[in-house]
Amino acid sequence: MRTLERRTWYIITNSVLGAWMLAAIAAVIAHRFIPHSTWLMVHITMLGAVSTAIIIWSQHFADTLTRRQAPAGRLGLGIRLGLHTVGAIIVVAGMLADAMPLLLVGASLVAVAAVAHSVTMVLQLRGALTSRFGPLVRFYAVSALWLVVGVSLGFWMSQLPADDPVRSRLFVAHVAVNLLGWVGTTVLGTVILFWPTVLHARMRATDGGRQGGVLAASVIGIAIVLAAAMADALPLVAVGAAVWLVGLGIVLFEGIRQVKDASGLSYAGLSIGAALCWLAVSVGFLAAGVGTAPTWAVAVERLAWIVQPFIAGFAVQIVLGALSYLLPVIMGRPNARKAAEAELDRGSVFRAVTINAGIAVYLLDVPSVVKVLLSLVVFGVFIAFLVLAVRAVMRGLRERKAEPAPATHTPGLRIGAKPAPQPKRRFSGQVVTAASIVLLAVAGGIAVDPAAAGINTLAASEVEATGETTTIEVTVDGMRFVPDRLEVPAGNSLVVEFRNTGTDVHDMTFANGVTSGRLSPGESTTIDVGVISSDMESWCSVTGHRAMGMVADVVAIGGETAEGGHGSHHGDGGEDAADSAASDLDFSATPEPGFEPYDAALEPADGTTVHTVTLPVTDETVDVAPGVSQELWTFDGTAPGPTLRGKVGDVFEVTLVNNGTMGHSIDFHAGVVSPDEPMRTIMPGESLEYRFTATRAGIWMYHCSTMPMSSHIANGMFGAVIIDPPELAPVDHEFVMVQSEFYLGPQGDAVDAEKVATQMPDIVAFNGYANQYRDVPLEVKAGESVRFWVLDAGPNVASSFHVVGGQFHTVWKEGDYTLKDGGSTGVGGSQALDLAPAQGGFVELTFPEAGNYTFVSHIMSDAEKGATGIVHVTD
Repeated sequence: MRTLERRTWYIITNSVLGAWMLAAIAAVIAHRFIPHSTWLMVHITMLGAVSTAIIIWSQHFADTLTRRQAPAGRLGLGIRLGLHTVGAIIVVAGMLADAMPLLLVGASLVAVAAVAHSVTMVLQLRGALTSRFGPLVRFYAVSALWLVVGVSLGFWMSQLPADDPVRSRLFVAHVAVNLLGWVGTTVLGTVILFWPTVLHARMRATDGGRQGGVLAASVIGIAIVLAAAMADALPLVAVGAAVWLVGLGIVLFEGIRQVKDASGLSYAGLSIGAALCWLAVSVGFLAAGVGTAPTWAVAVERLAWIVQPFIAGFAVQIVLGALSYLLPVIMGRPNARKAAEAELDRGSVFRAVTINAGIAVYLLDVPSVVKVLLSLVVFGVFIAFLVLAVRAVMRGLRERKAEPAPATHTPGLRIGAKPAPQPKRRFSGQVVTAASIVLLAVAGGIAVDPAAAGINTLAASEVEATGETTTIEVTVDGMRFVPDRLEVPAGNSLVVEFRNTGTDVHDMTFANGVTSGRLSPGESTTIDVGVISSDMESWCSVTGHRAMGMVADVVAIGGETAEGGHGSHHGDGGEDAADSAASDLDFSATPEPGFEPYDAALEPADGTTVHTVTLPVTDETVDVAPGVSQELWTFDGTAPGPTLRGKVGDVFEVTLVNNGTMGHSIDFHAGVVSPDEPMRTIMPGESLEYRFTATRAGIWMYHCSTMPMSSHIANGMFGAVIIDPPELAPVDHEFVMVQSEFYLGPQGDAVDAEKVATQMPDIVAFNGYANQYRDVPLEVKAGESVRFWVLDAGPNVASSFHVVGGQFHTVWKEGDYTLKDGGSTGVGGSQALDLAPAQGGFVELTFPEAGNYTFVSHIMSDAEKGATGIVHVTD
């Protein structure tokens, strides 16, 4: 009965682990559609799945090593696991809801569970008889305390403004303590004994004898990293990581020797072995890459590289490898155990090679399509484990029922046991299959986007090749290639060593179709342009960058002169003007049935004094006029972005999440802040915190300030913040009108940056769609008071807001009333609110009788391009 209870207990507790794994899978699948997606995927995996596995199985190992049950037994473990699970869920919920109190509660519960776990380990070890490997329990006690430190650092970091330089130092410490302390120290202590057990290798008398030194190196290394963060001494991070790596090296040295004595090959052994290798790679990069960064901000950026090797390579594989051994163990009886092992070892070599080869190739400089395909392959193999785990448990339970119970049997680790020799199996077929799938993913990505791989898809040059190669290094300075003239003897092959030394995403595209693919700042690649027979042009194809001067001439010395030069191609990608969606414009057309306009109605300020907002940046293909679509870059999926509203003295805490495909930023005119940190450009997948206090009233613009700013604003990256003037009079209706311009590229494409430079828009619109309120009018009643908040987002054209048939009795422009309730005479009026780009204000009026009142920009050519709407007034 006790065996049944033990097995059932482990199945129940590991179902919590399974739930976290499913949640991690869901987060990966839906990451493009949820806020804080990178944070969420990392924390569901590490704080959820990996931490749950540590809590459950470190207690199992402690019971085995000390040969006694922990204080409070399973009840105590259940309480600790429950506290940790609830705390982790609350932390995730708090982050998704941007609710700091929830984060505090969740972090506190996680910390309490960790302290209880550490105390339990200490008490269990103190009451145990002396044994060779019993002291390994100290690793679990120490690692749990590191989790408390890591959680505390994370919460401290969340309280600091985004531009506080201490945040970067705390981030590095938070990551190092959690990964090397909580997870890494647990693994170091476990594999000393668990690794030879999984391999079925006999242990020598000296094995595990250096466990004290391993623990000391781990503790000292992490302490040095913490000291580095506290003392603002970045080079010490490299020292601390190197010390920690010494402890890992001791473990690996013994482990490699034990591989020689292994009696069989299992998925558990392959997965754990690969995980330890990736751990070494990750810690090595922490020392050599992060610890040598010039600044803490750069160190934070470099830490992003560790995500794939540490989480996918190390953490996930160590958990799956351990479970592949331990799940059969809890089956208890021999036949049941063998049945479960057989399920979990299905395709063991294939799975291990696919995962690790996929991760390794992903980390290389390969096109983005290849990375996506490799991610899908590795992700699919990881998911297969859950299927096999369920099959293993079900098959083990069936075999257990059919197998007679032994006289006595307690499932657990069989330390140093040497089983009967296993039949040799051939695994070459699995290796070939795995390698083929990885190669197919690479080939498929290159086939989809050959130019990104540097493959010239055009016909070969007619010039006789010389067989010589000219290699030129090209860097980026602002919005310029350096050098911007590449001289190559005709017939030579050109190889460009391209380094993105700029601050935004860039590429280098050549007229023959060869391209570098997009590179983030600091990345580099080698471009084989091919044999050069005549002059050709090269440019950056990121929207707007070519128009700002990111062009270079390839000059064939002694060859033919190409037609045209800089500017010989229209637009950023060389499109002909006839391809522009402007040819499909018909301002008399009406939207399709079911069209819903941008909601112009405003609610009053709600009284909240701290406004917490998340603005995800996304690329959205939307209609901007009937029959005309463009790919816009948006804040929270709309152009204009959401209108924020508050009062003087309110605090706005904004999280910008870049889910787009290039660098973006944000600038709030409503706040007075140093622009260096909060307005910096962030790359895809990154986020930043922007905090400001509204000290002055008005309608203020916010927008992307990444260069070319004109193109980013013209392509939808703008919105309004309304800060009510004191004692603002109530009205019956409030509407917001944000005027902007569209410079149309081809249908479904982004803005034409060269058109933006002409300052001659194809469309001028209120709230992002031409004439939308002409076709779906605003509704009010005669005699009701109406306030229009108006912002001219530009980027180029002024506005003159006018209501046909109406007169304004109150006008506010740029910070003060120019007319209030008819002025000093009480009978004064205004006919238009004139605004330059980035200016705003509001007007108030009352419609005396029913009818359709047109509102326009009274720059009439702009009204004819879409800046028109109607207020439908009823009795």
